[in-house]
Amino acid sequence: MGKRSVVPFGPHHPVLPEPIHLDLVLEDETVIEAVPSIGYIHRGLETLVKKKDYKQYVYVVERICGICSFMHGMGYCESIEHVMNVEVPVRAKYLRTIWAELSRIHSHLLWLGLFADAFGFESLFMHSWRLREKILDMFEYSTGGRVIFSVNTVGGVLKDMPNEMLTKFVKMLDEMDGELRKVTGVFLNDYTVNSRLRDVGFLTYEKAWELGAVGPMGKASGLNVDMRQRKYAAYGDLDFTPITSNVGDCYARTDVRIQEIFQSIDLIRQAVAKIPEGPIATDVKGTPNGEYFMRVEQPRGEAVFYTRGNGSMYLDRARIRTPTFANIPALLETLKGAQLADVPLLVLTIDPCISCTER
Repeated sequence: MGKRSVVPFGPHHPVLPEPIHLDLVLEDETVIEAVPSIGYIHRGLETLVKKKDYKQYVYVVERICGICSFMHGMGYCESIEHVMNVEVPVRAKYLRTIWAELSRIHSHLLWLGLFADAFGFESLFMHSWRLREKILDMFEYSTGGRVIFSVNTVGGVLKDMPNEMLTKFVKMLDEMDGELRKVTGVFLNDYTVNSRLRDVGFLTYEKAWELGAVGPMGKASGLNVDMRQRKYAAYGDLDFTPITSNVGDCYARTDVRIQEIFQSIDLIRQAVAKIPEGPIATDVKGTPNGEYFMRVEQPRGEAVFYTRGNGSMYLDRARIRTPTFANIPALLETLKGAQLADVPLLVLTIDPCISCTER
């Protein structure tokens, strides 16, 4: 047995976009154990239910995470709509689905760029984010925002997308397809990149299931779990099969996210082809009285929104479990036996959002 030492990793590190802290127990250059320190980037989001009524709270929930802001708002609204038995117009369901899938593309491209930066491929980082900008342009055209969109409301959405705009978006995505395949092909086929990803950070199917891994972290280990299969929003009208892999290493997690980008483009095409005319919101009267668990598939994985109303304008509870929180145990498993040089890649492989986790 070699000499063991404890090395602090983070919260500030050149390749990490998030302030995560790990105490790494090392034997020479090999990680024996990783002990996380869950910090407190507390903004009092759950306490704000006492100060913001259930309609105003949509704007609070959206600020849990800038990258997943739309899906946070959608998940919360759908939870309240179930409590109040509100029937959302079909067009609004399709609009939510289109924005949700644009969010997934945006998030995965952002992650690919950060991942490329982590192993020193600066030009690949720039190309990934250049393509991401085009998705943000679509958000700006359709919502007016590039980070916080504020188009979800209890009962539907606040803004419509004209059919000409939707057709234009599909055309823009079709034009992006070739560039996306060139950029993502580097991640999947380049020898240097593959040498950093293949056979690194294994997570078996059994461990992924036991530790509750969600999103691409679980799918890359063979877990066929995707909340879109629950057919919320307009997903029940669309044809798709969750992307999975049985390999379970860093390469598989990268591959799953890349394939999800192209799947999201296909889902947007389907939604635009099927979206009906009609209203975009229902006039909601009354107050929520009851409770509901809403589960949505964010880019990072399953997010849970629990809301409980008491018949007044102010909720008793609004509890959110984010996917990064669920993936930390799986991350610690992949770190066991890893080399110190691979730790930044393994941390990034769960696509961490620490502000989500420590809200």
